[in-house]
Amino acid sequence: MEIRKATRQDAGKLAALFNHVEDSGFMLYNPGERKATENKLERQIEQIENNPRSVFLVAASGHDLIGYLILLGNELSRTKHSAKIVIGISEQERGKGVGTKLFQKMEEQALAYEIRRLELTVIANNEPALSLYKKMGFVLEGTKRDSLFFDEMYHDEYYLSKLLKKNVLSNNKMSDKINSVVKNE
Repeated sequence: MEIRKATRQDAGKLAALFNHVEDSGFMLYNPGERKATENKLERQIEQIENNPRSVFLVAASGHDLIGYLILLGNELSRTKHSAKIVIGISEQERGKGVGTKLFQKMEEQALAYEIRRLELTVIANNEPALSLYKKMGFVLEGTKRDSLFFDEMYHDEYYLSKLLKKNVLSNNKMSDKINSVVKNE
């Protein structure tokens, strides 16, 4: 298995993978709702290539694409340290380490982009995804109650995050700062 950046030549296979993954029922879109196409994916890959704080990764096995992970950063001053994540893995490849390898490669990129905070959401009953996210160090921040409606019922969505770096201040500088605050009180 190889983890690499997506190219425009991957667009057709990615469209098929997106549509396959959405059939799982664990994604934001209902099966068949997004209707991913080669042209749409080409444009999406190009947009992400042009965003200096984003990356579109794929997991390839031979000539097949078996997973993807999109890191979506931004240039806004107050939030450029944060990025959102979207991940999808082919049903027959789940539980085989594909997600772990995608996350590991993505974290290398995120650190290179000076991203500290990673964010994602997951349907609350998606136990396999929750297990992967917890394994990769994500923590639950909150619940968006009844945020999704499918299968004739409402479903909660969890917000998870992971911080990649320790505080920028060194221990000595942090101690100095704390001591300074305490002395001034």
